[in-house]
Amino acid sequence: MTIDLGERLRFVRGRHKLSQRELAKRSGVTNSTISLIESNQMNPSVGALKRILDGIPMGLAEFFAMQPETRQKAFYRSDELTEIGEKPISYRQIGDNLFGRSLQILKERYEPGSDTGRVPLVHDGEEGGIVVSGRLEVTVDDERRILNPGDAYYFESRRPHRFRCVGDAPCEIISACTPPSF
Repeated sequence: MTIDLGERLRFVRGRHKLSQRELAKRSGVTNSTISLIESNQMNPSVGALKRILDGIPMGLAEFFAMQPETRQKAFYRSDELTEIGEKPISYRQIGDNLFGRSLQILKERYEPGSDTGRVPLVHDGEEGGIVVSGRLEVTVDDERRILNPGDAYYFESRRPHRFRCVGDAPCEIISACTPPSF
């Protein structure tokens, strides 16, 4: 399922009564970047989109939840999962719209050597996951563990954390966070 990021960003920006120039200034990106994204001539990385949304301020989960469905779906085929990441890390979300939902569920895939970055992630809520395949290094505060298939993690998301695929094989995880915060 494809989401029109440009249309959604334009809608959100307009809803917050921000010009492209003001949003660019607030988020530290160029005005032309905002324009290219809104005209669907450029797909931003997850990090770039998060930085832009921080200028509103709005989280990724709220951004992707802007258009409520008339009736919430209960079942999703594999090809109906919504990709909200980009290589080398794929985040496939159950549902394209989390409006009114308090849980976000993801099927994550990390290519060998990929990670969430040197700067630890910190956000409100709780998150947990189970490694399905591959090996995942998880760092929470100053504690670091390598998780194998069947191993799991669960912690308060306010604790600084990061994820890294270790080994030669991709790592797949099924994860959830509440409230939706990605």
